[in-house]
Amino acid sequence: MRTVADLLHDYQHIVEELTLVTGSGGAFEVVVDGEVLFSKKAEGRHAEPGEVLARFRERCAQGVPVYER
Repeated sequence: MRTVADLLHDYQHIVEELTLVTGSGGAFEVVVDGEVLFSKKAEGRHAEPGEVLARFRERCAQGVPVYER
């Protein structure tokens, strides 16, 4: 859930929709606009802290400022 909190904290001003889907077998995938940013199954490991957020920034939010409080 840390990944969700990080994404919403930094990019709530550009995220239009976020859906959590429960699964089985410990599956964990992050998909944005049809593109897989991280897949536990494909990579064979858990995401490192901040890794998914970094991938989101790189692929989806270059040049987008972090949300200011």
